[in-house]
Amino acid sequence: MISPLAYIHPDAQIGKNVEIAPFVYIDANVIIGDNNVIMPHVSILSGSRIGDGNKIFPGAVIGAIPQDLKFRGEETTAEIGNNNLIRENVTINRGTASKGKTVVGNNNLLMEAVHVAHDTMVGSNCIIGNATKMAGEVIIDDNAIISSTVLIHQFCRIGGYVMVQGGSRSGKDIPPFIIAGRDPLTYCGLNIVGLRRRGFTPEMIENIHNAYRIIYNSNLMLADALKQVREEVPMSQEIEYIISFIENSERGIIR
Repeated sequence: MISPLAYIHPDAQIGKNVEIAPFVYIDANVIIGDNNVIMPHVSILSGSRIGDGNKIFPGAVIGAIPQDLKFRGEETTAEIGNNNLIRENVTINRGTASKGKTVVGNNNLLMEAVHVAHDTMVGSNCIIGNATKMAGEVIIDDNAIISSTVLIHQFCRIGGYVMVQGGSRSGKDIPPFIIAGRDPLTYCGLNIVGLRRRGFTPEMIENIHNAYRIIYNSNLMLADALKQVREEVPMSQEIEYIISFIENSERGIIR
């Protein structure tokens, strides 16, 4: 299961039933759980914490120090959950003193050449397309789909259940449940197909649509639009998520 041509530091902790291919490099201060597959030429560096059932493809680098000139060698981590597919040449840097960790949740697909920068938080059940690049301290909520070659500015947040058009540049937050596209990036309607696939009922989808109709099409100031959403749209977990997301946005939402 472990190739003699791999290098594993004596202090690294390796779980059960882990396949480690030739020319893998595993540093000290690394913890790897059970049932992982680590393919050739993967580098897993100090501070990496990897859960169970992941498959890491050739050329990936996990836990490299941040590409941040403010980094001063702090003890930080890059934490990966369970059952992720991390494709070729993906890079996941560890955190800085800001948050102390970079996190990738469970059941994600990170396609070839994705970059996850320091202190970024990727949720679960996300699909991140080829060559998408996340700057530091980005947040991606659960069930997001981000197409290929998307550039995400530092501190941006991308809501759950979104679909982001390939080749986009995101400099503001993207609220949940929508399709974001065009240049500059803007609201393009609900991610109706994605919501149906995830089991949202027609009533739930209609309520979400009505909320965004007020937010984007009423010509009201954003605070007034959210007030009208509260007054006119039946409150639910989904509507509360939309309102909270927008009210807590630090960079502002795409328009």
